[in-house]
Formats: sequence, C-alpha cells, structure tokens
Amino acid sequence: MATKPPAVELQVDQHTVRISNPDRVYFPELGLTKLDLATYYQSVGDGIVRALRERPCMLHRFPDGLAGDKVHQKRVPNGAPPWLQTVRVTFPRYNRHADELCVTGLGEVLWAVQMSTVEFHPWNSRRADVEKPDEWRIDLDPMPDCDFATVRRVTHVAHAVLDELGITGYPKTSGGHGLHIYVRIKPEHGFADVRRAALAFAREVERRAPGDVTTTWWRKDRDPRTVFVDYNQNARDHTIASAYSVRGNQRGTVSTPIRWDEVDDLEPDDFTLLTVPARVAALGELHAGIDDVAFDLRPLLDWADRDERSGLEGPADAD
Repeated sequence: MATKPPAVELQVDQHTVRISNPDRVYFPELGLTKLDLATYYQSVGDGIVRALRERPCMLHRFPDGLAGDKVHQKRVPNGAPPWLQTVRVTFPRYNRHADELCVTGLGEVLWAVQMSTVEFHPWNSRRADVEKPDEWRIDLDPMPDCDFATVRRVTHVAHAVLDELGITGYPKTSGGHGLHIYVRIKPEHGFADVRRAALAFAREVERRAPGDVTTTWWRKDRDPRTVFVDYNQNARDHTIASAYSVRGNQRGTVSTPIRWDEVDDLEPDDFTLLTVPARVAALGELHAGIDDVAFDLRPLLDWADRDERSGLEGPADAD
C-alpha cells in the first residue's frame, strides 16, 4: 500500500500554510502538482497580491486536479484559519450574502491553493466600498472564427483611444485567446455607470475598426470573425481571471501582464506556469504602477450621454 506523502508547510506573512497532498497531479499533460502550483504563486507573489488586494474574490477550484470537475466557490468555508481575511457581499435579487476571500497578503493566496484553487476571479471593487468599482476592465474577446492578428489590431486601436483620453491602460493576456486592458479609476461611480462608460469606449473602438470589432449584445448576432469588446465584464459580480492567475487548462496558461510593444509578437500560449516565473524575474512586475494614478470616468460618461441622445441604447441587462 502506497504511503501518502506528508504535507508541506509553507511559511509566509507570519503564517504557516499547510499544503496537503502536495504530490497530487493537477496538470497531467505538464506533470505539475499541487505543490508546483503553490510554488508558482509564491514566485509571482507581489503581482498576484497586487491584482487581488482587498477585492472580493471568487475561487475556481479543482479538488481532483484538472481531470476532475471545476467548482465555482464564492463563500469561504467554515474552518478557515482565523487570520484569513474576508469581505461580505450581498446579492439582493436572491436575498443572500456571501463572505468571500479578501486577499491582503500571499498567505491568503496559498491558503486558496491548499483549498484546490487554480484560478482567482476578483471583483473590480474593493472591500472599502464594494459598490464603487476602482477598476475598469476592457475585455477583448475574440469570436470563434477570429484570428489573433485581429485581436492585435484591436488592441492597438484601444490603446490609441486610451492615449487620446490621457488614460494609462495596463494590458495582459487573458490566459485564453484574448487580451485584457485594466485601468484604475476613481471609486466614485456605481457598477451601472462604469458599464455605461465601458460601452461608450467599446463603441468608439468599434467606430474606428468596424470590420474587426463588435459591440452587439446577442452572441448569435455577432460576426464570428470579430472581437467582442465585452463591456459587461464591468457589471456587478462579474469577474474574470486576475493578472498572474493560472487558467484551468492542460496548457497551464497564465493571465500575464505584458508591455504594449510586445503585442505584435506574442501568442496566446506563450505564458504558462513554466515560463512566467523566469519572465517576472527578468522583467519585474509590469503592473507595479497600476495603483499610482486613478482616472476620471466623466469623459467616457459624456460619450455615453452623447450616444444615448443619438438613439443608441444603453447597456443591455447584465444578466
């Protein structure tokens, strides 16, 4: 009878995180284990904590590795260590609430890995006021027949619009086939207005690249060769994988911060569990300055007002 490998204890943030079943294979095609996953997150500690800090966070867990089922978990379970930070969020439609993980340091990230978390999906607001987002997310989501060259072109158009607005965007790969751009904003508006601003921006990108971009809400009505600028990722309780989050696929891809001058040469699968630690060691944390300046959404809300006066509809229902 095989002997169960002993747990590994990791010391971080003055806390001890116990990784049980460290040899359990999570990524069969790569031969990477639960402990390898924890080691990866340690290697990008500053970046993953910056991406998640103080945000309600939904966990994508794989208790049996990627060969098993995925669990979407909002609530921190009973029995969590007393030092673990949480934030309460409410869901008025269902008259419910959840105490979600609220990362303040690397200890919480490694605790989540111990709980079989592979992906981290934070809100775009923080626990100081969960109803006022401080992050605007530009999600460039390619449709099924859209090639990555089109994603690259649309990324450059989005960058140009941001530059004209005097806004600094921080790009990253999605870990899938698209790209994301994050912008810090002043936490002065609710989710509805952030979505309105995001839609106004998306429509401007569409005007400049009409053959490459769609903002059409219904998937069945979109040209499958285009990039959908998914403004709805700014809706309340909508989340996408954070910077440095591993994605739950056999390739072990990572949603990775990039430089603007890398867009034309990168491929979606360039950045993985195996390559990102060395990249971060060489280039540093490319989103290190993301919190330095928060931008005003008022110019984009003015665009939204203009569009709605001209007869264009506001954002579709988030649900």
